[in-house]
Amino acid sequence: MQLFTHIVLVIAATLTLAPHSAFAFASATRSSLISRAHKIAVRHSTGLARDLRVAFGGILVSEPQSNSEQKAYCVSASSTNDSSSPTSSSTTLANGHVSPSTTTSSAPTASVSSSPWKPVSTYSGSTFFNGWSFYTAADPTGGTVQYLSQSDAQNAGLVDINSAGNAVMRVDTTPTVSTNRNSVRITTDLIFTEGLVILDAVHMPTGCATWPAFWTNGPNWPAGGEIDIVEGVNNYTNNQATIHTSDGCSLPTSDATQLDIAGTVVGGTNCAADETDNQGCGVRSNYNYTFGSGFNSISGGVYAMLWQDSGIQVYFFPRGSIPSDITAGAPQPQSWSAPTANWPSTDCNMASHFYNHSVIFDTTLCGDWAGAVWNGTGVPGQSESCAQLTGYSSCSDFVRNSGASFAEAYWEVSSVNIYQYQS
Repeated sequence: MQLFTHIVLVIAATLTLAPHSAFAFASATRSSLISRAHKIAVRHSTGLARDLRVAFGGILVSEPQSNSEQKAYCVSASSTNDSSSPTSSSTTLANGHVSPSTTTSSAPTASVSSSPWKPVSTYSGSTFFNGWSFYTAADPTGGTVQYLSQSDAQNAGLVDINSAGNAVMRVDTTPTVSTNRNSVRITTDLIFTEGLVILDAVHMPTGCATWPAFWTNGPNWPAGGEIDIVEGVNNYTNNQATIHTSDGCSLPTSDATQLDIAGTVVGGTNCAADETDNQGCGVRSNYNYTFGSGFNSISGGVYAMLWQDSGIQVYFFPRGSIPSDITAGAPQPQSWSAPTANWPSTDCNMASHFYNHSVIFDTTLCGDWAGAVWNGTGVPGQSESCAQLTGYSSCSDFVRNSGASFAEAYWEVSSVNIYQYQS
């Protein structure tokens, strides 16, 4: 702002100095007056040009540029390693956890230029769906679901930008279907290694049979790794963040204090998918407003996933308690409260287990998790089984015959921002 103020003052000086100089030189010859005025104009024009270059140069520098160190790139759907071939489309609590607040977030105070985390890609507003591919192959988890292309999803009313400017991705609510129920799964064209992914969402899918997730994934699962940032099933209210890897990656301990986390390790410390029946090593939040109906009841919030060579962390900030550096677009992860989940590199080489990731949203139905725990209880939010709640002994039968039950099975997303560290 000081640069622009200086420019205005220079322009004002240029405009006011000339007439004052003419008055002072009234007795001079006409030729000397012209010569003096010319010199004044040249001097101020040179200063103005310099200031303009500096001012606009600063604007350009703040925009991340492609360089040899940047670990992100975009590919078309046809060039991805995804064998399923998506179709392309263009009061502080324990451990520092912040509880939901009904007040608005504090006003942004950080300068965008003050953070070494620079934006690589931003998805928001009317152009949210630009840069995502719509996956149309069979669900890899065996879900009772059919993913639609972008055009088919739009025509079916399953994706749109609502009046609030948020992106919405729904599950079909047709009363009955003969086979699988339509849904949406999208993947970024951007591929990156290491970074900071920040999701601001207002609503996520919830209800029996649903299995929504927001995650990142490598090229040849489990090689390249998988990072589940937001995930759960049925009526669960506590988010579970999980990593899945190739062999040779584990948590050093399951002790939350030693890991400095606000969550609870579930499923063990071995993160290798092949050795844990695809479970990986998960961490469940201790708070019932981090997933499903609990999340929706507070108008959501922000999830952040920080991936560096030193490890991977997942954070959650309820609506009204979002750090000002995030809202300012200048994230400062080192200043945040303890993460929900933390997988340090102690017993897991990050570079060899995680690389070339894309970001994914999906809502599957039933499948290997939601279907497998159809009769289950005991997880926060699931005091009664879905079989009891719905009267259906089969998850798939419920999906095919109870379309109205999926009215709450939708994502409403304000933005997704992907940053990378630039020293």
